[in-house]
Amino acid sequence: MVQRTKVFVGNIVHCNKPFTVQTLEKGFVVVNEKGKIIAVDNLSALDSCKDKLGSFEEILLNDNQLLMPGFVDTHFHAPQYPNAGLGYDKPLLDWLQTYTYPLEKKYSDTEFAKTVYDAVVKRTLAAGSTTVSYFATLHLDSSLLLAEAAIKFGQRAFIGKVNMTELAPPDYVESPEDTISNTLEFIHKLVAKKCHLVQPIVTPRFALSLDLNDLNKLGQIANKFDLNIQSHISENKAEVEMVRDKFDDLLYAEVYDKTSLLTNKTVLAHAIYLTDSEIELLAERSTSVSHCPDSNTCLKSGLCDVKKLLKAGVNVGLGTDISGGYSTSIMNAMRSAVAVSTHVSFEREDYDPLNVYDVFYLATMGGAKALALNHKIGNFEIGKEFDAIVGEVQECFHPHTALELLQKFIYTGDDRNVLQVYVCGKRVK
Repeated sequence: MVQRTKVFVGNIVHCNKPFTVQTLEKGFVVVNEKGKIIAVDNLSALDSCKDKLGSFEEILLNDNQLLMPGFVDTHFHAPQYPNAGLGYDKPLLDWLQTYTYPLEKKYSDTEFAKTVYDAVVKRTLAAGSTTVSYFATLHLDSSLLLAEAAIKFGQRAFIGKVNMTELAPPDYVESPEDTISNTLEFIHKLVAKKCHLVQPIVTPRFALSLDLNDLNKLGQIANKFDLNIQSHISENKAEVEMVRDKFDDLLYAEVYDKTSLLTNKTVLAHAIYLTDSEIELLAERSTSVSHCPDSNTCLKSGLCDVKKLLKAGVNVGLGTDISGGYSTSIMNAMRSAVAVSTHVSFEREDYDPLNVYDVFYLATMGGAKALALNHKIGNFEIGKEFDAIVGEVQECFHPHTALELLQKFIYTGDDRNVLQVYVCGKRVK
């Protein structure tokens, strides 16, 4: 079905540069039939713009509604969705063995996988996440089903078949040979689907899951096919010590760097206990961090000092990290990111914590940059693809500015406040 040109008229908010929210109160955005943004301006220019368009569909927002870029979730374990809200009495490594790995083994059943993955994609889209970077499981066939769900429901997504050869139950690991061959087969089969919105991502679970040889082979695969990379780093103190013990006293980031896994298309979740030298290394490699405040709190892992990362030049996006986190909503991650940063500030002199506008940037342009998509999405620059949501603040008893509406939307909103969702110009909610 051919899309029509669309003209959105109303309150518009986006980040036109880092950590700066631009508002157009009574502005408009024009999206062509290919899903590209072709005009953004104030209402005074609307009539002259319409004269040049020919046929178009006009979407009028009311005074309590906002047009904003779609949210980018940079870290989501899709198979763990059935466990959301479970097991937060245990620390990370115990939680993986008790709850996570037994659940993930079930994805050898493709019917079970299809049911869960369809639910995951519909739920994240409903919450306004137009782009998600997903971990799947070791299973090739069910990992492809996650890609098919994203394609079917119109979400922009990265899909990672997980690599893990050790530190897991004996019946939930691959051999070193299989983890590489299955990854190559997964990449080829997903690319063959020819959906530009859904792409493979190289996914070593974490450094403890593989040896240096296999990590290095995954780095070579990412380089050969110019692929994104996702993994975890420095989530838990015990995990950090185990990495140093296993890899002859290498720091966590050094392990990834030694194996060519630190690139400008890499996003690493958590990053709570990075040393200053590791932070500097990530900045040098233009590697991004996925900040997952809910998971860091629920699994009692620690408080990530996001402002320190940003000050050092490390790009940061947000992740819900289901099911270490309990909510599929990036709005919840935004609220938690502000809360965690505020808690960090209580122990720091002259510390300026993240505010609501900062986390809006992290959820949009920060996330797009983390996934190396900032040339395509993240804001309403002319020429970018139109990934967007229409949000509404309910029960407004007096008029609000666009910035006030944004504050209220982030602090009080959930999926019920997300009225419409668009990916590459196509309405998917």
